[in-house]
Amino acid sequence: MTGRERHRLRVPDWARFWRRWPRRRRFAALGAFLLLLALAFAFGGGTRETWPRQDVLDAIRFVESGDREVVPDGDGGLAIGPYQIHRVYWQDAVEFEPELGGDYQDCRQRAYAERVIDAYMRRWVPGAWRAGDAEVIARVHNGGPRGDSPAAPRRYGQKVRARLP
Repeated sequence: MTGRERHRLRVPDWARFWRRWPRRRRFAALGAFLLLLALAFAFGGGTRETWPRQDVLDAIRFVESGDREVVPDGDGGLAIGPYQIHRVYWQDAVEFEPELGGDYQDCRQRAYAERVIDAYMRRWVPGAWRAGDAEVIARVHNGGPRGDSPAAPRRYGQKVRARLP
């Protein structure tokens, strides 16, 4: 066996297959592969982080009350309405946005409760609220102003994300 023949034996099979193709076809195949790779990263390579606000609110409402019309009070009577809002949460929202007006018992109404959540989120996590960062919004809704910290439990946020489209 000559040196040249030994060298050919060490070339991997895929390289021999690749070398058989004309140069033009090799570049076309490489270009197609790179295009598919770029599309995968751009459109399907990661997990979704943001959603429209109404989708996030719908998911929170489902986790909190099963999306029922008549919702029993939660946390031993301390949380009310379809979003299970506590009095201190409502007070925070009204303090931030006095135009909300109303009474704590109004949180039993879905539309008013959503306005309370809007004010609360604009106060404590305005960037996440603007962007629609579902996990941060859910964790702050459930855990208060510090609910978005890395140390806060993530289980509630994951429950809400599981309900999102």
